[in-house]
Amino acid sequence: MSAIIRTDDLHFSYPAAEGVTPVVLDGVSLEIEEGSFVAVLGHNGCGKSTLAKHMNAILLPSGGTVYVDGIDTSDETRLLDIRRAVGMVFQNPDNQIVANVVEEDVAFAPENLGVPPAQIRQRVDDALKAVNMYHYREHAPHLLSGGQKQRVAIAGVIAMQPRCIVLDEPTAMLDPIGRKDVLNTIKRLNRERGVTVVLITHHMDEAAQAGRLVVMAKGKVVADGTPKSVFSQVEELRRVGLTVPQTTALLWELRQEGYDVPLDALSDEECAQALYRLLQ
Repeated sequence: MSAIIRTDDLHFSYPAAEGVTPVVLDGVSLEIEEGSFVAVLGHNGCGKSTLAKHMNAILLPSGGTVYVDGIDTSDETRLLDIRRAVGMVFQNPDNQIVANVVEEDVAFAPENLGVPPAQIRQRVDDALKAVNMYHYREHAPHLLSGGQKQRVAIAGVIAMQPRCIVLDEPTAMLDPIGRKDVLNTIKRLNRERGVTVVLITHHMDEAAQAGRLVVMAKGKVVADGTPKSVFSQVEELRRVGLTVPQTTALLWELRQEGYDVPLDALSDEECAQALYRLLQ
């Protein structure tokens, strides 16, 4: 599969404060394959949100290069093409909702892209159905729950018909029900529509649901692979201050005591089966 996003030796520093220019991204080289579901995991300040903002040219590299669908993001003449290919969903949906009616908000971006009115109507309906918010199309966004607002924000990006959606901690402000709804929406878009998904998160359980997991610490990629393979590196992750899912932590403790259990049983069901076999 071809890469829709590629970073080559990406460096980035924010403007200096009091003569100090901290490095936020320090030589990040990644390829995001089209149609994949990638989670980027790390502590606050590790550079993951800064990386996300490079994926549709909100930020430009201090060094190195970022390519979106083969386009160098520093090419200002291609900015619209980049934003059409990669849509962004942010942590606070209130910062993305601009209209007083749900369907008008979802129509906002396609209107600004010059999409014909008849196509906009179809795109809005399709996008709202994709996130299970069609029945709320005439509601006022401010009356919705946090999870519903975030799904409307996702619908607004879907209506632009990007090939990739980057979500920067989209569940950080949500309750457990809202988090579950948004995660299910993300997975369905990837599975059923083939949309490439890059999920920035600090939640282990969210990261475990991706097909690929990239772990960042101090501006660098410190692990990259399937969630099962990455979370099996318990000691390496702990060295950079990260925990692992409770299932993995339990199985790791048992292995330290000499029990033969797998470390890659991530889900509750897989962990329960591993413990059942151990007890037999």
